[in-house]
Amino acid sequence: MLGVIADDFTGASDIASFLVENGLRTVQMNGVPTQPLQDSVDAIVISLKSRSNPTEEAIQQSLHALDWLKQNGCSQFYFKYCSTFDSTAKGNIGPVTDALLNALNDDFTVITPALPINGRTIFNGYLFVGDVLLNESGMRHHPITPMKDANLLRLMDAQAQGKTGLVAYADVIQGSEQVKARFAELKQQGYRYAVVDAVDNQQLAVLAEAVAEFKLVTGGSGLGAYMAARLSGGKKGENAFVPQKGKTVVLSGSCSVMTNQQVENYQKKAPHLFLNVEQAIHQSDYVDTLYQWTISNLQSPFAPMIYATVPPEQLKAIQQQFGAERASHAIEQTFAHLAKKLKNAGVTNFITAGGETSSIVVQQLGFSGFHIGKQIAPGVPWLKALEEPIYLALKSGNFGKVDFFEFAQGMAV
Repeated sequence: MLGVIADDFTGASDIASFLVENGLRTVQMNGVPTQPLQDSVDAIVISLKSRSNPTEEAIQQSLHALDWLKQNGCSQFYFKYCSTFDSTAKGNIGPVTDALLNALNDDFTVITPALPINGRTIFNGYLFVGDVLLNESGMRHHPITPMKDANLLRLMDAQAQGKTGLVAYADVIQGSEQVKARFAELKQQGYRYAVVDAVDNQQLAVLAEAVAEFKLVTGGSGLGAYMAARLSGGKKGENAFVPQKGKTVVLSGSCSVMTNQQVENYQKKAPHLFLNVEQAIHQSDYVDTLYQWTISNLQSPFAPMIYATVPPEQLKAIQQQFGAERASHAIEQTFAHLAKKLKNAGVTNFITAGGETSSIVVQQLGFSGFHIGKQIAPGVPWLKALEEPIYLALKSGNFGKVDFFEFAQGMAV
């Protein structure tokens, strides 16, 4: 029934977990499959790595995903991006939304990154993270997509072909018919997108009703959960599986505020080693050094952690010294090659922090897709590879509580 195109891997597992929790049989695919889907499911989530790559590449990947989802029977489509609307000034959220609308021969959709359970709310078109505006949160220091504005209408207008209107809180609380009426007014006035206010889950439930007939919906995982609940008739899904105990590693690339807290907390309990950017760039055998250290610490009570997570000031210094793109690429590639060597050495459970880190690790491990398991935190489920018993916990930067890394390990049986 529902085909989801997610712009990174953690975002894909985020929405997949909410779909499963709300009664839809869901499979998550790593990239666009080359074969038709064999399983009988209610929803398919395709994870791309299209958040921060060149715009034309992101569009091409997304349209390829749309074609495959159409061929596999999906009747409604969802473009999933981060609940902090991660994007550069020029894309890729706007350009991909436009490309998908054009491909579906449609001219209107919603923009709703709200995820109240994780503190992402929208009021008067402004996106809040907790009790501060997006541009006052830790997202203003994001190494790849720093967010300098919290006004979703301005952000979308700057990167999209059309104009963005607002369906305000006062309208949303009147119910789905009023929201539909506002959609009709905005379309008549020439708007192509509508930012919809949502300060709690009640507004998302209303919006799910209002977009029931839309060909394309865009947003974070919050709205996806309520669309799933509507499609499933309100039943709760069976998502009880948890990982088996096995050799486990923690790989942390995110520099978000919460991941910094999680890393600092975990350092007190577990063996940890900092991923040095200079060595990653200049030392050809650096991955081997990290590998040998990790292998030697696998028997510790808590899994060894390799981390590139640093506070904003240190991140800025690293970017100034090596260049933001060069530093990010070196970190991602180091994590990717390390993950592959560790899998070959018998590591079965991978806990990663950061969307870019998770995406590159999954690509390197080479799995075609995943079953969705029990949530570790809202929007972060355990995943099991379709091909073999390898388990992954892929965490967006600011998700999870301060004890996320040890809590995830404690779920294994």
